Amino acid sequence: MLTRGFAGGVLVLLGGLVISTLPESTALMQIQLLRELRGAEAGRMAGLALVVTGLGLYAAAWLSLCRHVARAEGAAREDALALVRHATVVWSAPLVLAPPLFSRDGWSYAAQGVLAHFQVSPYEHGPGVLVGPVVQGVDPRWMETPAPYGPLPLIFGDVAAGFTGNPWLLAVGHRLLALVGLALLAWSLPRLAQWCGANPALSSAIVLCSPFMLANGVGGLHNDLLMVGLMAAALVVTAERGWAWGAALGGLAAAVKLPGGLVCIGVALMVLPAGADLMTRLRRYAAVGGVSVVALVLPGFAAGLGVGWVHALGVPGSVNVPLSLPTVLGGFLDLLARWLGTGLAPATFLELVRAVAQVAAVAFAARVALTWRAGSRAEAVRAVAAVMGALLLLSPVVHLWYFLWVVPFLAALRLPRLAATALLAGSVVAGLVAPLDSSLHGAYLAIVIGSMLVAGAVLLLLVTRAARERLEKIATAEWLPGPRLAGSDEAQASGRSAGRMRPVTSPSVMRPPSTPGAA
Repeated sequence: MLTRGFAGGVLVLLGGLVISTLPESTALMQIQLLRELRGAEAGRMAGLALVVTGLGLYAAAWLSLCRHVARAEGAAREDALALVRHATVVWSAPLVLAPPLFSRDGWSYAAQGVLAHFQVSPYEHGPGVLVGPVVQGVDPRWMETPAPYGPLPLIFGDVAAGFTGNPWLLAVGHRLLALVGLALLAWSLPRLAQWCGANPALSSAIVLCSPFMLANGVGGLHNDLLMVGLMAAALVVTAERGWAWGAALGGLAAAVKLPGGLVCIGVALMVLPAGADLMTRLRRYAAVGGVSVVALVLPGFAAGLGVGWVHALGVPGSVNVPLSLPTVLGGFLDLLARWLGTGLAPATFLELVRAVAQVAAVAFAARVALTWRAGSRAEAVRAVAAVMGALLLLSPVVHLWYFLWVVPFLAALRLPRLAATALLAGSVVAGLVAPLDSSLHGAYLAIVIGSMLVAGAVLLLLVTRAARERLEKIATAEWLPGPRLAGSDEAQASGRSAGRMRPVTSPSVMRPPSTPGAA
């Protein structure tokens, strides 16, 4: 199992060197064989085949791991969480030094960090003002656009650029930053799952080492992974250290990407007294919001970046992507309007539907904040899952890695059988179609067709009786946490004092895995 996943990572790395965008100045580009493979369509298709095969090995190993931890008993159950974390390290290792996979965003991060290092505001200028190797991998569509991210990744990029100007090393540095988010999830998820009465090891396996996470979170090195890691940590820190610390982490999550600040709804709900009235809620939200805003803006002002990201928030929405429901619906209505000869301006319905969807997302978040049950840790996790899910559903732009916003919180819940099965199947499919977001030189149509065929074939395989039974065995596995469920709603009934809660006792499962047949 561990060996199979590691082999999958090696194949993804090797194939990624062929299909991913690389700066021309990269030392690897001097290897004649690699240049020939990248320059020939047959070579690129061979690289894509390696990547898809590697992702398939990831999926097979991951499903085996999920089955193991879901049905584990006795000593194997005690070691299950350690085994999941061990598998995450082993399977991620081949990707750590890889170039940005399935997306060029890592090259943009590197260039934006160099801008900040030269005291050129990334919120006012795009990477196009730079010259040299650092911009050779940046997607042309983002060359002249400002950075839509908070100050934290830019500050990190500024510091990294002080040590090296090598774009590959700068991009790898941002992958290490993403791995910090993964580590925060590894620390937080068992606690969140305990609160909700879910299996901590299975919840961790679903998130930390799924094909979706390995392809999009680790391989793609997106800022979203650090953001969601800080969000999960904010909930745990709120329970263990008090709401002020949780709100500060929520502000830091927003300082990576603004949606991360929505975790503050869960922070406030967790520490509000049960049955809190409207005014009590509003006062608590004002306090939590004040602390989080300070944590959001202070790093930017300290680094001389200010809050220029506010003016760049619309940059991601400048492209239309098919995963966004408002974009698809608005585009369809505009197409219908043209067919009917209405004479309306282009994108009239697109802009209208997107605006309505964003208002609906804000309204839903407000409803959750003001009406959902307070004083429950499990309910706080559900609230964050609901708010982030609604935001994803109603967002004007959605990429595969945006699902990182919601998957960790869903995985921590005790989901119904159908929802849990869908989460498992979706993690497989979302991992296998990760190449859809790559920029395969001169063969984008081939990669789209190939990825869609793979996705279709996997979906057909997943609906077979044998596959359904295997997934349902994972989804329906009972988790009996024993007489003391540390941090559960029952355990915290008398644990609140002056806005603070009793610490959550983490499970004693940090010994090395002892499963002899793990490899």
